[in-house]
Amino acid sequence: MVSLSDSLPTSAHASSDAGASGATFEADSQRSAIPNILSIAGTDPTGGAGIQADLKSISAAGGYGMCVVTALVAQNTHGVRSIHVPPQDFLKEQLDAVVDDVEVDGVKIGMLGDVDTTKTVSDYLAAHPVPTVVVDPVMVATSGDRLLTEDAEEAMRQFVKDHATVVTPNIPELAVLAGTTPAETFDEAVEQGRGYAKAAGVKVVVKGGHLEEGYASNALVTQEGETEVARVPRVDTKNTHGTGCSLSSALATRMAIDPDGALAWTSSWLHEAIAHADDLNVGSGHGPVDHFHRSRRLAAAGSTRPWKLIDDWTTPSTPSLEPKIPAAGPFTRELWDKAANKVWPETLNLPFIRALRDGTLPEEQFGFYLVQDAYYLREYSRALATVGAKAPEAEDQVWWTQSATVAIEAESELHRNWISQHHVEADTPPSPVTLGYVNMLTSTAAFSDYIVGAAAVLPCFWLYAEVGLHLAENNHPDHPYNAWLSMYGGDDFTDAVRMALNSVEKALSSASEKQRADAVEAFMYACYYEREFFDQASRN
Repeated sequence: MVSLSDSLPTSAHASSDAGASGATFEADSQRSAIPNILSIAGTDPTGGAGIQADLKSISAAGGYGMCVVTALVAQNTHGVRSIHVPPQDFLKEQLDAVVDDVEVDGVKIGMLGDVDTTKTVSDYLAAHPVPTVVVDPVMVATSGDRLLTEDAEEAMRQFVKDHATVVTPNIPELAVLAGTTPAETFDEAVEQGRGYAKAAGVKVVVKGGHLEEGYASNALVTQEGETEVARVPRVDTKNTHGTGCSLSSALATRMAIDPDGALAWTSSWLHEAIAHADDLNVGSGHGPVDHFHRSRRLAAAGSTRPWKLIDDWTTPSTPSLEPKIPAAGPFTRELWDKAANKVWPETLNLPFIRALRDGTLPEEQFGFYLVQDAYYLREYSRALATVGAKAPEAEDQVWWTQSATVAIEAESELHRNWISQHHVEADTPPSPVTLGYVNMLTSTAAFSDYIVGAAAVLPCFWLYAEVGLHLAENNHPDHPYNAWLSMYGGDDFTDAVRMALNSVEKALSSASEKQRADAVEAFMYACYYEREFFDQASRN
């Protein structure tokens, strides 16, 4: 992996001279783990770009945001109306006010606008160096219009060489910096970035959002030509106002927190913000992205409110999805109808599942999932064996018991191979979600009736196969997770699901009303745990 860490000191909070006041700070152990990130940029009254977007992005990425205004911009979602540049003395007073009082861990540079402003900020950074400077070179609008005069463009080139740790141009801006024509493909853009990185002695984030290709990936290119690509799918939306501002300020923040994972985290976060931009109702032009969608999603995931398993136990549910593997009869069909009314569609729409489908899931998230699944499978096999021991008929006893050995071993081998090939820490302890799920399964299998235990273990067959079959539509030999998709969407696993459905249907058909109600509840709890199990990797 290409790392941003070699451009940073050992600690982003290393003690240093605090500026003109001469104040010094105590050792790192007394500093907050939340980095102080300063945005030096212009404004956007509608909040989608400029320092307003920067402050939102810094906060969403885990930092404390501060800002110094270089230009007051009258703009909205339709465009810029006018620009007022404050006097240079006032710009310097703003910088002094921050640096005299606060130790700055990172700076994001946005709109500088003219030669005088560029020189003022350049001189100030030369006199007050900071660990990280991320430059978003505001030079060319999305429309292709040049925003700077020739002398200002040259001043920006020099500024990048003198101060930037990382520069984050869009495709037209990269062409201006590199002195060439805009790239038409991502590979061409990466080559331009590689050449400019070497010439300017700076890391370059190449952004594919302006291109017409299927992905909107980002690539970090170092001065030595090393490249790290964060693949993200393209979102069909007009609401992308301020994405350049948002990416650069979030990246500056993550570099102070986790430089090795900064690009991947920022790219994933911004993709989610863009994917949910249409849910906002800000302006009638090119609207902003939803900077805090991830934060709200994680807050909801951390809620301790009990799951509302079924809205109304007495009213038949109308499923929004039909199963790809049909129910074995009316009783397992009832189970499907209740799960498909809410928890099953929610599972398919998880960020983890969507990224797994299109192959853009970061390897570290898939690795976390596999390590947790390896632990889960060991405990799940115990639950299956317990269910088999309680089965009233020999046929079911044999089948459940065999499932605890043959099927689980095949899955475990897949896990072991991937984990060893990708050097993933295999002895990671179980997460709270994993532990809660396996404890629920093993205790239900041990202390409840056979049918209740069988219903509890069914979702790991049925819903897993349904996920696998949905994802198999996007599977191909070059898919990064081809082996996983092939197993859970393959014939062997779907045949096992049909056997499980037959066993559960048979048990439910002869069960009492109380046993059926308990079985439905156990099935639904397991479905919700399945949703949480898939989702947990994207919460890191």
